Amino acid sequence: MRRTSYGHGSGQSLPKRAVASCLDVAVERDAMQPHVILRWCTLVVLAGGIVSCQLPDRYLIHPKEVPPQVYTWVEDVDKGPLRLHLEWARPAGAGPFPTVLVHPDGSATASDMRGVIWDLASRGYLAVAADYRRLREGTYRRTLFPWCNEADSTTVLEVLRAQPLVDPQRLAALGFSQGGIFSLLLAAQAPDVKAVVAYYPVTDFPQWLAAPRANLLERLVFSMIREYFRRAAEGCTEETLQTVLQKASPLYQAERIQAPVLLLHGDQDGAAPVAESRRLAARLAALGRDVELVVIADGRHVFNFKHPAQAQYAWQVTLQWLARHLGTASSVSQSPTTTHAERTH
Repeated sequence: MRRTSYGHGSGQSLPKRAVASCLDVAVERDAMQPHVILRWCTLVVLAGGIVSCQLPDRYLIHPKEVPPQVYTWVEDVDKGPLRLHLEWARPAGAGPFPTVLVHPDGSATASDMRGVIWDLASRGYLAVAADYRRLREGTYRRTLFPWCNEADSTTVLEVLRAQPLVDPQRLAALGFSQGGIFSLLLAAQAPDVKAVVAYYPVTDFPQWLAAPRANLLERLVFSMIREYFRRAAEGCTEETLQTVLQKASPLYQAERIQAPVLLLHGDQDGAAPVAESRRLAARLAALGRDVELVVIADGRHVFNFKHPAQAQYAWQVTLQWLARHLGTASSVSQSPTTTHAERTH
């Protein structure tokens, strides 16, 4: 089943909920009990290591209105137990266009990525943001593991391949946090993904969950997170939690990732330490893959939706990577091509 609604082109204004609240974190709000919502809010704040009132602004450096000559539409597609919500933005012209699939962070939805996809469309890309709900007990719900098998992970690509505006030879995946994980896993399953950009992903869930933590409060928080992971995995598959975590970890899928990978990570990230990206970059380099890691000095989790200067730099690097590997013109200067590099800004 497919439902599509179209925007009005340029001039569409910023959605009312421009900044995500804690209540939106990895839950379907109307399906959650208050104590579950409170528990998730606590986990998100404490696991990130940041007690701060600063919430992400996903329009921080991106357009707050649809730019001229950019056209938008929204689509919901049901594929078996999965419901895909897709937010599209395209430049003027007949197409097909180089295409960027955008996955949001875990506290956001596809609609929160409108500024990002409008920005990309203004630069000549067809951009689509995706989020997923899985059918549970008769209701489509957001879940930690929306992809329960390999076929689920490539469902979104089936939809993209059927869209005549998509250039299947120039397709990239871009994601933030959980969305970065999704983008890397998608590349492991689909060789038609020609480039990946992953911001501050967890790449090794077994290591991330098992890492020693001296602080008593942190140990308590991660014990609760492990229990949540266990319950979420049980709702997805009969496999052991360890197997599920390995399949959800890009580091364990590195051999299957053929696309060039750009990783951007803050060196002060308390939710997903920069070592997560360093291990994946080292593994991909050992496999002879084209990989670059950009470390943002003093950058914390979701730095690109909080700190304008860090965000601008990371976005420039992102646009350079997309232009280089999708063969598109770019308004920013190109960096030299490298097989493996780490740089700090």
